[in-house]
Amino acid sequence: MRTLLRGGMVVSMDPVVGDLPQADVLIEDGRIAAVAATLDVAGAEIVDATGKIVMPGFVDTHRHTWQTAFRGIGADWTFDQYGVAMHGTLKPHYRPEDVYLGNLLGRIEALGSGVTTMLDWFHCSDRPENADAAIQALAEAPGRSLFCYCPGGSIEAEITRVRERLPDDAMVLGLRGPQLTTMDTTAADVALARKLGLRVSVHVHGATRWPSGLRPIADMRDRGLLDDRTTIVHGNGLSDDQVAMMADAGCSVSISPDVELKMGFGWPETGRMLAAGIRPSLSIDDCPSAGGDMFAAMRTVFAVQRGLDGTLTARDVAGFATVNGARACGLDARTGSITVGKDADLILLDAEDPAIFPVSHPVGAIVAAGHPGLVDSVFVAGKAVKRDGRLLGVDLPALRAQVLASRDRIAAAAGIAIDGSWAPA
Repeated sequence: MRTLLRGGMVVSMDPVVGDLPQADVLIEDGRIAAVAATLDVAGAEIVDATGKIVMPGFVDTHRHTWQTAFRGIGADWTFDQYGVAMHGTLKPHYRPEDVYLGNLLGRIEALGSGVTTMLDWFHCSDRPENADAAIQALAEAPGRSLFCYCPGGSIEAEITRVRERLPDDAMVLGLRGPQLTTMDTTAADVALARKLGLRVSVHVHGATRWPSGLRPIADMRDRGLLDDRTTIVHGNGLSDDQVAMMADAGCSVSISPDVELKMGFGWPETGRMLAAGIRPSLSIDDCPSAGGDMFAAMRTVFAVQRGLDGTLTARDVAGFATVNGARACGLDARTGSITVGKDADLILLDAEDPAIFPVSHPVGAIVAAGHPGLVDSVFVAGKAVKRDGRLLGVDLPALRAQVLASRDRIAAAAGIAIDGSWAPA
């Protein structure tokens, strides 16, 4: 099957292809077959991309999708309040069907705003049935998803069980980590991941959130637990020598700028990571306290770092949200740029929307002024999952009704208000 995207402004994120003010992109059998100013192709479905920006889909490298039903209620929470609320108060009342609905709506929302690849960092893991429900939802949502599983209890048996259900590149082990468990436990978890061929992702904060003198990255380095299959989530406040250790080991970093700023983690460490030679990726983290779209994350990380040292460029940030995210997921050979041979994970943005029109500098417009309403079309592995601003094959009214019922049941069981008046102790 062939699809030709004709006449769009191409932002390829591939240094060889570059940016093309008007070009055609040919999709064949789910992959990018050609990119040129003009392509003469017989027998292809034509998609008129005139007045559109054609770019790679976004990659979100860390999102706790199960929490979607409680979107917005934590806008005023600190990090400690978030922990009390989501993990101590609400999570015990989640049933597998609640996990399923949260993951399904959250993944569809991300897809609709242009996130073609998303890592679901799953820690609503009180029971195996919750993991199964999360996986089912991700499978039903028409996007590329990785299941990053952080189970409790008998981790080896459970991870091995889930590993057998998922494709090779669709699972990651979410480490409980050296700041929540012992280093021996962390070493055992990493050993299991390596045995099963899994990448690992781990939340690590520096002195801004954890006791003085704790050196989690140094301790992991000393035990041989860091390599290019390791993603450090956040990394705020880490000492310079620990950032250098991450770079030396080839680690990737996932920065969640809105949550880090709002919850008091400290400044997003974009500049320090770049100075050490690490090209970070971007992530949303959690929707109870932050918006779920990559445009907002790009704008925040751009504005903050420009304010701190003035060095970051819009193209840097677009790379964080695309090709660097793909690399952090181990998928940079398959997605993240408009490159011949890669999967056709593409989004079309409306360049005639008054919010960004006239578009003179497409990358600048995307990073400085983009918003989810611009996302006209989304393709995942060449398949259209959104066209003309509408998601395809999704019964949103029915899903909305189910999610509302789920949210209300959990809130009632927990005895909390959902109008923003509840301030967790």
